[in-house]
Amino acid sequence: MLASILTYLIPVFVLVGILFLLIVLNLLARVQGGRYVRPLATGLMKVPYLGKQLRKASQATLERKNPELASAVAKLERSGATRDPMRAQQALSRLSAAERKAWLDAAGEQGAMPEPMNRQQRRAAEKLKKRR
Repeated sequence: MLASILTYLIPVFVLVGILFLLIVLNLLARVQGGRYVRPLATGLMKVPYLGKQLRKASQATLERKNPELASAVAKLERSGATRDPMRAQQALSRLSAAERKAWLDAAGEQGAMPEPMNRQQRRAAEKLKKRR
C-alpha cells in the first residue's frame, strides 16, 4: 500500500526537486552579481537539450536589453571569432560602429578583450579605443 502511494508521488517529488533547484539558483544569482551561478551555468550548458534552451533564453534576453550587442555577438559567433584571435580582429572590423562600441563595452566589463598578436593589431585596437 505504501509503495503504491510513493509511486504516485514520484512526479510530485521531481517537481519539488526542480522547484528547490530553481530557488537555489535564484538566490545564488543575486549574490555578488551571479558570481556563483556562472560555473553552474557553464556546466549546465554541456547538457545537450538544456544548453540549447539556455542559449536561446540568453540570446532573447540580450536582444531585449541591448540589440546592438546581440547583433555583434551573433556576427562574431558566425565568423568563428571565439576560436581564433585573428578571426576575432577581422570580425571586429566588419561590425558597425554601434555594434563595435556595444561589444567593446561588454568585453571591457568582463575582461574578455582579445589580446592583439602583433604591432599592427595593437595599433588597430588603440585606434578603436580612441574612437570611443
